[in-house]
Amino acid sequence: MSLENFNIIESTLREGEQFVGANFTSDQKVQIAELLDRFGVEYIELTSPAASPQSLKDAQQLAKLGLKSKLLTHTRCNMEDAKLAVDTGVHGIDVLFGTSSYLRQFSHGKSISQIIDAAIEVVSYIKSQGLEVRFSSEDSFRSRLRDLLMVYIAVDEIGVDRVGIADTVGVAKPRQVYELVAALRQVVRAGIEFHGHNDSGCAIANSFCALEAGATHIDTSVLGIGERNGITPLGGFIARMYAENRELVRKYDLTMLRELDNVVADIVGISIPFNNYITGITAFTHKAGVHAKAVLNNPETYEILNPQDFGMTRYISIAHRLTGWNAVRDRAQQLGLSLTDDEIKEATKHIKAVADEKPLTLGDVDDILRHWIEGPIEPKEISHATHAS
Repeated sequence: MSLENFNIIESTLREGEQFVGANFTSDQKVQIAELLDRFGVEYIELTSPAASPQSLKDAQQLAKLGLKSKLLTHTRCNMEDAKLAVDTGVHGIDVLFGTSSYLRQFSHGKSISQIIDAAIEVVSYIKSQGLEVRFSSEDSFRSRLRDLLMVYIAVDEIGVDRVGIADTVGVAKPRQVYELVAALRQVVRAGIEFHGHNDSGCAIANSFCALEAGATHIDTSVLGIGERNGITPLGGFIARMYAENRELVRKYDLTMLRELDNVVADIVGISIPFNNYITGITAFTHKAGVHAKAVLNNPETYEILNPQDFGMTRYISIAHRLTGWNAVRDRAQQLGLSLTDDEIKEATKHIKAVADEKPLTLGDVDDILRHWIEGPIEPKEISHATHAS
């Protein structure tokens, strides 16, 4: 299955607003929407205008910005919400209805036939207003396949633009996602959207498998923020697609990811994890001597992502006992120091010995290399060399 024609539905301003630390102001929503637009996502999804008076005003304001990205808003599958959403001026409306036995019993109490009747009424109305419309089942992976297909086929027959599969509780596995999307692809003409929560760590893999099976749209949020552990993170999804074929993501401004992550992290009061995809502080850091040597010769030996494509730089860590002489030589060259390979190797042994005794900084290593120009440092000089100014 071709992966080339996928679209991102960026849900930081909808799913992300359900993150425990999120309380976006109107100005912050505009800031995030404009950044996402510059990044190049195809769609930006907003909180339902029925959620609060301010949510309604914000949707109306964002719809007037003239962004290249299409604006969607998310609503329950009822006529009152749909009419309110249509009047905001957005390009499309995403409606949903819980289909699992859990939600049918403990949430809304509707039967499958009642869900179909409501879906047909609401989808038909939105289509009649000239807007895009998606119908999604909620908690799809704890719903019966027969029930899902009945609902999806019914809305497909009346011209829904997309049908949505939602792993609402993060229970799905990649193979399950592939099989459900593949089955659905056989019976509907509409686009297929996947919304995956990350409670069990499979959101990115599940999103990728959905595309492999024939899905056309993937929901993401910046840093993956959302209800509980959130959903497929934008940066992580981009990393996965880039690793598959970097041409798949050339349509996006990849250098915007760092600003997006920083802005959203600051707004919701969190730190970017050290191992965050692409923008984490260690994402392009190499430490072990064998790794460092290979990366200096050819970065692709240990990097599936090219940091330069994301406006990032790699870092070779050398102030530790695992360092290798090739990395130390590279640092000496950066400092403009003329040392032979034999001298670099001896200096590296010294750095390792010092690192066995206590933690080192890059400044300590630089001091050792500068002193080495004057001759090898004796063990008794360790303390002096690593504290020289």
